[in-house]
Amino acid sequence: MKILITENAEKEYNTADKTLKKLFKKHIKKMTTIPPRKHLKFGLPFNVEQVTKQARIIYKIENNTLYILHLFTTHKEYEKWYKSFK
Repeated sequence: MKILITENAEKEYNTADKTLKKLFKKHIKKMTTIPPRKHLKFGLPFNVEQVTKQARIIYKIENNTLYILHLFTTHKEYEKWYKSFK
């Protein structure tokens, strides 16, 4: 499976600390082998992977390509983004 990371996700990755960067990499690798589990509500075409209690990865899969859209380090950032769709 091919992995594409958006500019937003890359910026968010660069601001994360070393520990979170390792966890993000580990989860992205896992997502390429295990199908998506949690789909966002409200008809949003995204999936979410919980990395830690706070950190989340927002992604979607199309045509055997994994698109990493956002890498949130705090739940507050994730909630703000998520609520913008309501």
